[in-house]
Amino acid sequence: MDEVWHPAERWSEDERLRWQERRLRAVLRRAVVHASALRDRLNGAGLAAHRLTLADLPRLPILSKDSLPAAQGLAPPLAGWLGVPLSELSRLYRSPGPIFDPEGRGEDYWRFAPALFAAGFRPGDVVLNTLSYHLTPAGHMFDGALRVMGCPVIPAGPGNTEVQVQLLAALGVSGFVGTPSFLVTVLEAARRLGAAVGLRVAFLIAEMLSESLRQRLERQHGVHTSQGYGTADVGSIAYECRARAGMHIALETIVELIDPQTGRPADPGQPGEVVVTALNPVYPLVRFGTGDLAVLAQGSCPCGRTGPRLARILGRVGEAVKVRGMFVHPAELDHLMARHPEVRRYQAVVTRSDHHDEMVVRVEARAQEGKDALAGRLRQALSEGLRLRLEVELLEPGTLPPDAGKVVDRRTWD
Repeated sequence: MDEVWHPAERWSEDERLRWQERRLRAVLRRAVVHASALRDRLNGAGLAAHRLTLADLPRLPILSKDSLPAAQGLAPPLAGWLGVPLSELSRLYRSPGPIFDPEGRGEDYWRFAPALFAAGFRPGDVVLNTLSYHLTPAGHMFDGALRVMGCPVIPAGPGNTEVQVQLLAALGVSGFVGTPSFLVTVLEAARRLGAAVGLRVAFLIAEMLSESLRQRLERQHGVHTSQGYGTADVGSIAYECRARAGMHIALETIVELIDPQTGRPADPGQPGEVVVTALNPVYPLVRFGTGDLAVLAQGSCPCGRTGPRLARILGRVGEAVKVRGMFVHPAELDHLMARHPEVRRYQAVVTRSDHHDEMVVRVEARAQEGKDALAGRLRQALSEGLRLRLEVELLEPGTLPPDAGKVVDRRTWD
């Protein structure tokens, strides 16, 4: 039986549900004073914050992640969901969409310490944090959790592969936080450069971790890998333990799996959209539809943690897709393309090669003159706007069919 970060990870189902219901009422009673969108939702369903039960949650409509950019534009900055005065926040972020996300005060605000502990991180591990500290919350999410755990953090951020290898070798780094594809890039660069690294454990997030890639990382490089699942909106949602029998749902997130077609709970063993209620008075998103598809794991976990588990994330429901850890929204692509009247039609195609995501934006131009210059301008504008490396392919007029989707995901996962 594993060590756990907090005894609550071994509570009985009754203990867990009673705690979550008390916490839900306490959070909503506090947040409803400031969060007008929360008040409207509760009033519309004829519910009172101080009497709400877990059984009442399905009476509330789902708040789609894809709806947030428009909602925040109409009611800035956070569409009426902020549960505290703006002055009480520690940081504000801008994620692709654009979507603005708040960070409240306090240690481990995003609640990733239990996930890192379950992955095998321990006090004293020197950890290379390669997630971005710029505008998006990912870097700070794990920076705070690691410092709470007593792990010195190197705030490296993404990119600069050779510098990352130097840090691994020079500073005795034993832990890594980042995306699976970037961990491969860094470790293979270390091997190519002949650098001796002692990386022991990695927590991987924001991209799919295929079993073939996990085996490659562990067999070729000797790094124990665990994956987690969260969003910039609600923080930690679920995480693997060392038994890898699914991802344990975090105590402070209530998760429903909802059939996207019927809006009802998914049948046992069937996939459903991950709908989260965040037990967080700062940003009390209630029935937040992440757009991710998942299925619940069956049976108990040998690690001794008793809560429900997600077997794995299966893909996306909504229009947005995640590429190298960043969401790409068709609406944001439309916004960027609108600045280039030379563009007649376009389609973004996402593929995967050697465990790395690739995106090509295929474009039909209104005129054939100056195509090379247009491709360069589009590549720069889209890469900067989406914060992703991508390629632009110019097509002959009429190449894209009339019903071509704006974003096509052709990746496959083993």
